[in-house]
Amino acid sequence: MKTPHFLYMETYGCSANQNNTEIMRGILVNSGLDFTDNPNIADIIIINTCIVKEPTENSIKQRITELEQLDKPIIVAGCMPQVRESWLKRKNLYLLGVSHVKDITKLIRRIIENKYDSSEFISKEKETKLNTNKLKNNKLIGTTQISEGCLGDCSYCVVKLVKGNLFSYPEEEIIENIKQDLKQGCKEIWLTSQDLPSYGLENKDKFAFIELLNSILKIDSSFKLRLGMMNPNHILPVLDELIEIYKNEKVYKFLHIPVQSGSNKILKSMNRKYKAEQFKEIVSKFRAVFPDSIIATDIITAFPGETEEDFQETIELLEETKPDVMNITRYWPMKGTRAETMSQIDRKTASKRALEVQKLHLKISLNNFKKYENKSVEVFVNEQNKSNCLARDENYRLFIIRTNKKLLGKKVQVKVIKAFSHYLLAELIR
Repeated sequence: MKTPHFLYMETYGCSANQNNTEIMRGILVNSGLDFTDNPNIADIIIINTCIVKEPTENSIKQRITELEQLDKPIIVAGCMPQVRESWLKRKNLYLLGVSHVKDITKLIRRIIENKYDSSEFISKEKETKLNTNKLKNNKLIGTTQISEGCLGDCSYCVVKLVKGNLFSYPEEEIIENIKQDLKQGCKEIWLTSQDLPSYGLENKDKFAFIELLNSILKIDSSFKLRLGMMNPNHILPVLDELIEIYKNEKVYKFLHIPVQSGSNKILKSMNRKYKAEQFKEIVSKFRAVFPDSIIATDIITAFPGETEEDFQETIELLEETKPDVMNITRYWPMKGTRAETMSQIDRKTASKRALEVQKLHLKISLNNFKKYENKSVEVFVNEQNKSNCLARDENYRLFIIRTNKKLLGKKVQVKVIKAFSHYLLAELIR
């Protein structure tokens, strides 16, 4: 193969995957390659994959099959190569595992030289994905991954098979990565991992995460810190310290705490290491200090063995805690997981339950947002198109401002016109 000039890239999945794409794009541009939005003129195609849900995996497989018709080298990165290698053993498909993100140029070199060996690029390694020249999707937002893998062993989760056990990145490298993003103009720093407060726990360091956050907040720069997903069982031991962290004006009052089910029986079957009552305790204590905060959670409906009584316990938990954001997943059996072998709920019941939770979510979220109608709020504009600005308040609540003024990167005062289930429509005051 001749030396490529243009690359085409598609990305699916979580913020860590998006960050990995930024890393790969930066590495490739710095090596002299360029990107195109048209796969037809690209020399090599890169697909950064996600397999957390079966429908997502199936749509990505379909997309790969479509792109194969172009008869060009396709690099399949992300989670899929680690657990679907047999399906991907096809002409013109080249695999790049989750712990080889920085090896993207080496892989392309192997393709050019016709010396590709999949074992070189899908082995499990401890790769620290920090301190590279990322090519960001949004120049105001810097994403920093602080660890790979997790301490959990959820019966439904295929990601554990991909990313393995917890590996926490060195604190000094995390701090340096954030400083680099801030020097390049970032105003928001997003911390991401599979479970933030587990940071350092593979070394039995209970307060490593709190110490890391304190170190980040001491950085002498103006920015907002958004914390990603945190499991209840790892929040609880440091809840008081975490609440103190959130009191810092640099921290968005946004808590993403996945509960998955309101039934302790189902949580045990999922092999989640907490009870529904502990989720309620965390939300209650957090809201007591930050009453306007955004609470986001994740819900899995129709998990194997979920009775109508179990499902109603989930409904009651949501009605009591009133999360502002719900990421709702109708359970799908993922190949290779223990839950795949359990007795499954019929699809009709599963769809009915997912729809009921979705309706409840829209109702709760709208009611939570309505109290902001006609109020004036200071927001930070972090995205803009021709007719609208997208902005966030200190709680990471989403505002859409109808204006064509150039406000990107600015703090502005707005008045809320109308509340919707997912955002607040606002007009510019000044």
